[in-house]
Amino acid sequence: MNWDSYAAALFDLDGVLTPTAVVHMHAWSRMFNAFLAGRGDDQPPYTDEDYFRYVDGKPRYVGVQSFLTARGIELPYGDPSDPPTAETVCGLGNRKNEAFNAVLAAEGIAPYPGSVRLLDHLAERGTALAVVSSSKNARAVLTAAGLLDRFGVIVDGVVAAELGLPGKPAPDTFTYAADRLGVPTRTCVVLEDAESGVRAGAAGDFGLVVGVDRGTGADRLRAAGAQVIVTELDELIAGAA
Repeated sequence: MNWDSYAAALFDLDGVLTPTAVVHMHAWSRMFNAFLAGRGDDQPPYTDEDYFRYVDGKPRYVGVQSFLTARGIELPYGDPSDPPTAETVCGLGNRKNEAFNAVLAAEGIAPYPGSVRLLDHLAERGTALAVVSSSKNARAVLTAAGLLDRFGVIVDGVVAAELGLPGKPAPDTFTYAADRLGVPTRTCVVLEDAESGVRAGAAGDFGLVVGVDRGTGADRLRAAGAQVIVTELDELIAGAA
């Protein structure tokens, strides 16, 4: 990996910089399985496979709708202001978010050591850094992990909603981050662990798309458009100029 060819690195957050994917997976499982059990229609349980196929990397309400559609369940969309008790797409999304925030507040989060080593390496090189996350909790997670001040630009679910940017797998949030950093997209490396995020990187004019395999599977990431696959980000330091 020769970083001389690139001016910026655009990082997804959950599963790339921090193991928040585990917290998200537990929160999604708790919410969906309680919801399914309460329906009384013999729906099979929600699984980790459902997470990776329908939810991972997507904006929260999109993930809810994607899973419900796959199960043939119809609910009104509702409104983002719906309470967590509401039987709507937004209500279920807010129910999951409530569980996630409770776990984050109680337990905190530590970044992946290999990811911190790559961040240190890129900071020494002067590479511009951005976080591009579908999560509306990105700043809270970065703060809890002690990483907030590492990034010149943060494009999260809040920013995307305010600007009307389509979420992943559309490339728009990554493109916006490159624009905010003031660098051409073709000089940016996109680092993603989710199929939807990799597809977003592959759909844009980015210099390189790195797939971080935290459980999705190298074959899936490669099929989605990843050109390089790693299991830890510090693998991208070896051989760097």
